[in-house]
Order: sequence, then C-alpha cells, then structure tokens
Amino acid sequence: MVFSIRFAHAPDLSEIEKVENAADQLLIDLLRPERWEPAPTGESRIREPGYILVAETGHAAVAGFVHVLETEDGCHLEQLSVAPAHTRQGIGRALVTAAMREAAERGCPTMSLRTYADVPWNAPFYQTMGFAERDPATPFQRALVAVEESLDLDRYGRRVLMIAVPSEDSEGTAHRT
Repeated sequence: MVFSIRFAHAPDLSEIEKVENAADQLLIDLLRPERWEPAPTGESRIREPGYILVAETGHAAVAGFVHVLETEDGCHLEQLSVAPAHTRQGIGRALVTAAMREAAERGCPTMSLRTYADVPWNAPFYQTMGFAERDPATPFQRALVAVEESLDLDRYGRRVLMIAVPSEDSEGTAHRT
C-alpha cells in the first residue's frame, strides 16, 4: 500500500474520529469491557497543544493518525490509531517514526505514552520503536496514572508508562501541507 504522512487538516477531523472508533473495536474485542467510551472528536484533539499527523492513502483517505501532546515534560503520544483495513502494512510504525522526528525538531527531550503492557499491538510494538517502560516521575505522568485509575483501566490489564528519546534521524517525515 502506498501512503504518505502529513499534518492533519480540518477536513480530516471527522475521519480521525472514525478511524479511532474502528481501531478501538479491536481492543474492545480483545478486552471485552462492559462499556467503552467513544473516541473524542477530531475537533477536540486539534485544539490541544501539540500536533496530529495522518497517514493518507492514494485515495486521499485517512488510514491512520497519531496525536502528540506537547507538555511541560516533553511530548506525549496520546493516541495512535490505524483503520483495521490498513493494519500490518507499516502505517503505525511510519506514524510513530514521523511523530518522533517532529518531536525532535520541536525540541522535545522525551516522548512518553501510556499503554497496555500485554496487548501485542501496544507495549510490545512500542518496544520495537525504542520505547522503554519507566515509572511515572513527573506531575503530568502521575496525572495520567490518576486518570486511568479513576477509569479503572487496569481491570483489563496492566498499564505502563513508556518513554523514548525522539531523534531527527528517524526515517519518515511529515509533509507540511
């Protein structure tokens, strides 16, 4: 599959929400929660400090996205979602690589994320991208843990904080269009 990665634009925002809801269904099928909140809107994501990159197919369809928050600690990979029809084609890896490069260009010393330790496309995937498990050390990271605890997310499996050091040498760039 041919795809390119670029910054999200206003017309992408409704597609971002659809992609996340579709991708979440894979996690729902695995974890079997009693209830799962729908994805936030693309409009709400774009208003947060940071950036959203999308993977666009040749048909101008959003096949996936990565949402990165900029915090006082560095950058935080808030969400990575790939449409189920486009998984296992390198899109997620390309999105994370481009997000890491952009974070490095913006001067972020680290990129953090929170994820499930034992879901194959979560922590094990991020480990292959250079992320390592760490204890929450900053107020932002501890706040993330507190929110997850209030939502009782660990009832579905162990949640972990992972951190990597962004590099401008990462392959894959976002095109500023």
